[in-house]
Amino acid sequence: MAQTSWAQGEPLVLVELPTPEPRRDELRVRVQAIGVNPVDWKMRTRGPLRLAARLIGPPPPVVFGVDFAGVVEAVGADVTGIGVGDRVVGGTDFSRKQRGSYADTVVVRADQVALLPADFDIVVAGALPVAGVTAFMCVSEVGRLQAGQRALVLGASGGVGQLAVQLARARGGSVVGVCSTGNVALVRSLGAEVVIDYTQGDPLAQARAHGPFQVVIDCVGGYGGAACRALLGRGGRHVMIASETVGETLHVLVPPFSSKSVLGRPTTARLQAVVAAVASGAVTVRIAETMPLAQAERALELSRGGRMTGKLVLLT
Repeated sequence: MAQTSWAQGEPLVLVELPTPEPRRDELRVRVQAIGVNPVDWKMRTRGPLRLAARLIGPPPPVVFGVDFAGVVEAVGADVTGIGVGDRVVGGTDFSRKQRGSYADTVVVRADQVALLPADFDIVVAGALPVAGVTAFMCVSEVGRLQAGQRALVLGASGGVGQLAVQLARARGGSVVGVCSTGNVALVRSLGAEVVIDYTQGDPLAQARAHGPFQVVIDCVGGYGGAACRALLGRGGRHVMIASETVGETLHVLVPPFSSKSVLGRPTTARLQAVVAAVASGAVTVRIAETMPLAQAERALELSRGGRMTGKLVLLT
C-alpha cells in the first residue's frame, strides 16, 4: 500500500504502509483517481484544519487527500449494496481516524461512497467529492434554492463555484456569477444569466440591481456577512465555504443567523445527487490537468497558486 505522506519540514514522500483489512462496516478501494483540493495543502501548512488533523486524525505519517474514485477490492461483513469489483466515488474522513486519499488504496465506511454508472469517467469522478458535495450543500441543503429563485455565486469560476452555478441552473434557478474579466465567458457558458466582473467595481454593489437573492454563495471568503445578507430576499441564506478566519466565522454566530458555513463532507446521498447531475449532462466538470500521484507536490503547489479554472486530478 503506497501512500504519499508528509512530516513537518519535509517534502512529500511516497512510503509503503501495510494494506489494512476493512472492518465490518467498511470497504477497501483500489484508488484510480484523486481530486486535489485547497483543503489538502491547508492541512499541510496552517490553521485549524492542520491542528484538527493532528489532534483527532490517525497517527503519523500524515497522508493527504479526501477525494477518490476507484474499484472496490474488499468489503466488510455488514456492507450491503456494494460488492468487490464495483466502481465507487467517495471521500476519506480524518475525524474517523482514516488516512487520506493520496494513496493506491483507501479504507472507508460504506456511507462515504456512492456507486458509479458503468460509463462514468473515472477522472471526473475523482474530481467530484469535496467540490461537488460542497456546491450541492450550498445550493440545495442550505441555500434551499427552488425553481424561479435567484442565486448569487461569488467566485463562480472556481472549483466549487462552477459546480454551484450549474447545480443552481439544474434546479431551475437563475444565477448571477461573479468572477474576473478573463473568466466571464466561462461563467456565462456554465449557465449564469448575468456575469459580474469584480475588477470593474464592488461586485456586491453591482449585484444589487439583480436581486433580491434566495441564496448568496461565497466561494471566495472576505465578503462582509452584513453586505451579503443585505442582498437576500425574505427567508434567503448567505452561505460561505467553511472558513479558517475568526472574522468570517463570527458571521454565523450572530443574529439573524441567515449566514451559514458549509463544510463539504461526502456522504452516499450527497455523492449520489452530484453523480446523477453529471451523468444526466446537467453538470460538466472541467479537468485542468491530470498527473501521476508521484507528482503530488507539484499538484499542491498548482492548487495553492489559485489560478486553476478546472480540477487537478492525480492518477495512481
